[in-house]
Amino acid sequence: MEKTQQTVINGLSVDVEDWFQVGAFENVIDRDDWDDLSLRVEDNVLRILDMFAEAEVKATFFTLGWVAQRHGSLMRRIVDAGHELASHGYDHARVFNFDRQEFGQDIAKAQKILEDASGVKITGYRAPSFSIDQRTPWAYEELAAQGYRYSSSVAPIAHDHYGWREAPRFAFSPLRGSDLVEIPVTTAILGGKRVAAGGGGFFRVLPYAFSRWAIRQVNREENRPAVFYFHPWEIDPDQPRVPGAPIKSRLRHYTGLKQMSAKLRGLIGEFAWGRMDEVAEREALLAHATSDEWGE
Repeated sequence: MEKTQQTVINGLSVDVEDWFQVGAFENVIDRDDWDDLSLRVEDNVLRILDMFAEAEVKATFFTLGWVAQRHGSLMRRIVDAGHELASHGYDHARVFNFDRQEFGQDIAKAQKILEDASGVKITGYRAPSFSIDQRTPWAYEELAAQGYRYSSSVAPIAHDHYGWREAPRFAFSPLRGSDLVEIPVTTAILGGKRVAAGGGGFFRVLPYAFSRWAIRQVNREENRPAVFYFHPWEIDPDQPRVPGAPIKSRLRHYTGLKQMSAKLRGLIGEFAWGRMDEVAEREALLAHATSDEWGE
């Protein structure tokens, strides 16, 4: 499939966590049991690296510190392939469940583990489950203080698990006087309302044509980059099934797994993609302008 003729480079990202570390199962799988479960994340990330190499695209891998502790060589493989390694926190705890001190400790711990494993500076962050919102204004102060240059931690929609509906749809500066930039995951406008269009379960469940339409809207009509994400477990239809999980969680997690790899190849081939740190650098000037308009 030929890439769409365009100049906008979109942000391609992978949230690196294993199948048992997701928000859908946080109430049925105890963190203390994680090391006793089948670890599948490394094999899945290697498949993703092969997919990206075939398509000749670079991406950002937002990775849990917990994963990096156990798969140090994988972190080096990611970096050696020319991709960005960034932080997804230590063990997928949501930001709004921390106080400021706990959050600072979490991002510092994850940053050190990732840097020690990879040998590169970690300057990007994505909150687990897009859990930076109006309840956590101090989160950006902690990120800036610890040397992070950008965050991609906001879903500017209403959702039963997360969402900051009032936040800007595109990059903004969350701290006056700071270079830190926030790049929300992509939404599109349908019938005058914001709809999630940045990947994950929405990409697996909805027809591919919806994602094509949404990214074209953002690129062509608004001349802005889309931010797309997915998880390694989403290309793994043979992963274990979780007994006792609520039916809503099972539907969200398992629907569309068999078709995911093919859909990803289609998306990667049709649009232009790059690393999130590169998107952040290009979006920085517009981000500062947006923060002034937003009434920081």
